Amino acid sequence: MQLSRSAVYKMLQTHAEKDRIISTFPPPFIRQATPYTNDDFDAPVKNAANANRTLQAGLKISKMIVLGDMATGKTCLVNRFCHQIFDANYKATIGVDFEVERFDILGIPYNLQIWDTAGQERFKCIAASYYRGAHAVMVVFDVTNVVTLAHTAQWLEEAKQANPASGPIVFLVGTKRDLLSEGAYNQIEAQAQRVATGLGAEYWAVSSKTGINVDALFLRLAALAFNRAVMQEVQGHGTGTRSSTVKIGERLDGSFESKKKSKCSSSCGKV
Repeated sequence: MQLSRSAVYKMLQTHAEKDRIISTFPPPFIRQATPYTNDDFDAPVKNAANANRTLQAGLKISKMIVLGDMATGKTCLVNRFCHQIFDANYKATIGVDFEVERFDILGIPYNLQIWDTAGQERFKCIAASYYRGAHAVMVVFDVTNVVTLAHTAQWLEEAKQANPASGPIVFLVGTKRDLLSEGAYNQIEAQAQRVATGLGAEYWAVSSKTGINVDALFLRLAALAFNRAVMQEVQGHGTGTRSSTVKIGERLDGSFESKKKSKCSSSCGKV
């Protein structure tokens, strides 16, 4: 898969849009429902950004994968954030779709690759091939369908098997919040928080239709991923930090993307 023109354009922007500029650390959705307890960027991260020495040597990129059962609203969530649109006409993702969002975090250019993966079982062998190299995992469920919440542990396990050493940042995200009354939602939220705790994930509830909490969710994830990436550079390379850069067309696992989508084996079914 090659980078689309829009993805390349966003990566090469000289400045992020105003709503993609992060200067203060975004808070969690629920303070008690996250394993990530930072209230601010780590001091070495702020020092490195202020020193403005090692962090501008190239495109800063982190990879995020979006997982979950079919029809949970993964694509709607990505489209709401990346394109500010909502399309109620459901179309199943085949394999993976790919977006790039440009941020400026503490004045440093930063790009988040967003890999929207298929939820249908017959496409899983295509999607799973793109799990490798993920710095963050967003596992999505439908708050109106408790079965999709029960399946989140398996989705996360498959992502972790593809990234055994990296320990990616994990978010558990409930979609379609607008479809539940306050009382019905409170019941599912309590259960979802317990699941998030078991997964070591930060919990969020969003509505792609109304846009509620969508921007805040992605800004929070981007800040956490950026903070971790810079901390790893500072700790791993000291003051002579090598920038985490990726060439256009290069995958984060070091290999290069094919110009065509991967073909699935016959066991995965046909479109």
